[in-house]
Amino acid sequence: MAAIRLPLPRIQAGSPYPLGASHDGEGTNFAVFSAHATAVELCFFDAAGRHEIARCPLPECTDEVWHGYLPGVFPGALYGFRAYGPYKPEQGHRFNPNKLLLDPYARQLHGQLRWSDSLYGYRYQSPRGDLSFDHRDSAPSMPKAVVSDPGYNWHGDVSPAVPWHKTVIYETHVRGMTKLAEQIAPRERGTFAGLADPFVIEHLLMLGVTAVELLPVHAFVQDRRLVNAGLTNYWGYNTLSFFAPEPRYLSSGSPDEMRDAIRRLHAAGIEVILDVVYNHTCEEGETGPTLSFRGLDNASYYRLLDGDPRRHVNDTGCGNTLNMTHPRVIQMVMDSLRYWVQEFHVDGFRFDLSSTLGRERQGFDPGAGFFDALLQDPVLARVKLIAEPWDIGPGGYQVGNHPAGVAEWNDRFRDDVRGFWRGDAGLRGAIAGRLLGSADLFNHHRRRAWASVNFITAHDGFTLEDLVSYGHKHNSANGEDNRDGSNENRSSNWGREGQTDDPSILAIRERVKRAMLMTLMFSNGTPMLLGGDEFGRTQMGNNNPYCQDSEISWFDWRIADTDAGRALMDFTRRCIAARMSMPTLQSTRFLAANSRTLHGIADISWFDETGAEMTPDRWHFAEGRLLALRRVAEDQQNGSLSVSLLLLNAYSEDRVFVLPPPQMDWRVLLDAAEEERAVAGHSIGVRAHSAMVLVAGDVDP
Repeated sequence: MAAIRLPLPRIQAGSPYPLGASHDGEGTNFAVFSAHATAVELCFFDAAGRHEIARCPLPECTDEVWHGYLPGVFPGALYGFRAYGPYKPEQGHRFNPNKLLLDPYARQLHGQLRWSDSLYGYRYQSPRGDLSFDHRDSAPSMPKAVVSDPGYNWHGDVSPAVPWHKTVIYETHVRGMTKLAEQIAPRERGTFAGLADPFVIEHLLMLGVTAVELLPVHAFVQDRRLVNAGLTNYWGYNTLSFFAPEPRYLSSGSPDEMRDAIRRLHAAGIEVILDVVYNHTCEEGETGPTLSFRGLDNASYYRLLDGDPRRHVNDTGCGNTLNMTHPRVIQMVMDSLRYWVQEFHVDGFRFDLSSTLGRERQGFDPGAGFFDALLQDPVLARVKLIAEPWDIGPGGYQVGNHPAGVAEWNDRFRDDVRGFWRGDAGLRGAIAGRLLGSADLFNHHRRRAWASVNFITAHDGFTLEDLVSYGHKHNSANGEDNRDGSNENRSSNWGREGQTDDPSILAIRERVKRAMLMTLMFSNGTPMLLGGDEFGRTQMGNNNPYCQDSEISWFDWRIADTDAGRALMDFTRRCIAARMSMPTLQSTRFLAANSRTLHGIADISWFDETGAEMTPDRWHFAEGRLLALRRVAEDQQNGSLSVSLLLLNAYSEDRVFVLPPPQMDWRVLLDAAEEERAVAGHSIGVRAHSAMVLVAGDVDP
């Protein structure tokens, strides 16, 4: 059956709800929001997307939603909009009907954006800049929206619904994870089909992670600047469509491939969390292209400068900021989130630059309209919600200040753990706070310890291998003369920059990596592991590979087959397994030293290497780099105790720890030095730049 029957019948009034293209078996309803347009046209294209074959005006506008219904339009039809209205940039309006506009609710895209001067609403490079007007048709350069059929057989799929206190997140990239995986069929590498391959799922199950957090999978644009430089927007933080999967990640071309991947991950007990970018779009600042939102209603979709609406507010550093105080923009974001949960069964979201989403006119507000809508929504309030709690706008750093019910990336954990294991002075107190879920940041409004998403490395910055191999960033491949990326990484190369064969340096690096993995997995809160850190993936010192769709960013699975790679994977697996089995790490509440068990032993206790409890003087000793944390969990039914003792030695020499009273039947569970040893007497040695975990079972009162 043809997707469009020509000639088109007379368009009917249709309905203003739902927004987007909705097929009912006989035809399709189209609805799009624009408060300031004077008319909106619906355009159809041939199957190749090259030629416009029909155009008709949407006949009705109800409550600022333009709508119409066309019999004979079926799934597979390619379409776009053209919006008429004032072109007055100085008033915030940028309508230009010569520009084909992507439906903000497009569920599937056909074709890729091809950069051309015609994509701009103004005459590109005109002396008058964005005050000029361009008459060229942009349709040949634009991707087209596809009328989609939502039918899919989920075969009884059920979310794993892993409790927060049992969650271990694995952050990864759909393309980069499998692009070099020779175990996967070539056509499926770098796609959702590759992500769902048994090779990947078995690897995740072997590690014991419970969730994959995917870098942006919404359809996005390759920045013109990067394309001209021969680079790529690899990370994908440049959204074009909030409802459509990125076409490059679909080897079959169908969004059902993403559904298949999620269903297979769920069958393995693994949740799927999407990194979503609702703070800005790919249309850049006021001199950017007109692709969708700008041409439909620039003054509604974007925040404009007070007193100068020609200019966009740029709290995101990407040229524009979505107007999250506008009810239709909030509706679009909420509709998008529900769509991914209901139609793709995703289990949660990580909100990029979430401070932007909570910024009202007076500044960031944990009671902002978007957060209120999100947390009362019966669909969304039950999935995992994670904030990246900062942006570059005024008052943008909001770690610990997001509303209850939303977990947060904890960069304080990252910085303090990195600094402590580098040997920085004065961090013993800080590392203690991070080990216990950062109560100083999150213990308010009845929040739980899982609110702190702990990480040492993430996509933005060094990998774990590079963190111990490079003292400085090496971003020359990005084409910005090494100016991009953070200059302060709290890293150390431990004697030589980059790769080395020196066994003494390699031994230190391995101990530091293992010590940091132990710190991550044995801290209260929710641990997040950067994909590839488990086997020593390197980005060759690049701490900002956002534009590197290349071997710099792709997982080199050959490393996982080396002796060092296999050993680190096994150690990571044992750390996660230990975390899952230790009752002392299963508490969802913030632990306090004044809480005691029936045996009279405190839930948590801190000691120095002498076995004596920490005192204020010891906490304030800037050169203190030794610390012992004892945690106790009590079985309320039989009164038995489970006890763990974490020993940290960030000094550059081996040290002996005296084990604190009472005497227990300690055994070594994990040793970052990977040395076979048993507890003998009342003390034990811990290697330099290393950590150890001891455990004990039932303890007599």
